[in-house]
Amino acid sequence: MILIGLGSNVPGRWGKPQQTIEKALEKLNEAPCQVLVASTLIKTAPFGMVDQPDFVNAVASISCSLTPKELMAHLHDVELLADRRRTVRWGPRTLDLDLLDYNGQVLEGEGETKGHQKPLKLPHPGIPQRLFVLEPIAEIAPDWVHPILNKSVKSLIADLK
Repeated sequence: MILIGLGSNVPGRWGKPQQTIEKALEKLNEAPCQVLVASTLIKTAPFGMVDQPDFVNAVASISCSLTPKELMAHLHDVELLADRRRTVRWGPRTLDLDLLDYNGQVLEGEGETKGHQKPLKLPHPGIPQRLFVLEPIAEIAPDWVHPILNKSVKSLIADLK
């Protein structure tokens, strides 16, 4: 199972945040990937830098023939199509796409990816601290288990509440 986190909190080329997430899902459903299922869009408070508009978030499960690094580069390309500019960490953005899990693989920061300053880590290290990721995962993949912590998504949610 490949899980992608989606977020947007400012208007951009594709419209308002909800429209941007919907367009991003369309782009993720083009070759070489296919969206299998996407969660309900949810509105959430910002994480990290709190003085900014609320986010629209979702998680999608996809199938894809790309390697994790190739997929991360593809996600960055989709972000650029939506006018994403990486300026302030956790700041406002037209689109944020995160590779959350890639078939349970564990990568500890192997190599840099195109357009990404940090090496790719899998599963995404922020998953256990983010309800806006965990709750959509629970909706579309209730049996998902964190590959390192060996905890179910329901258990991770309970830990945060």
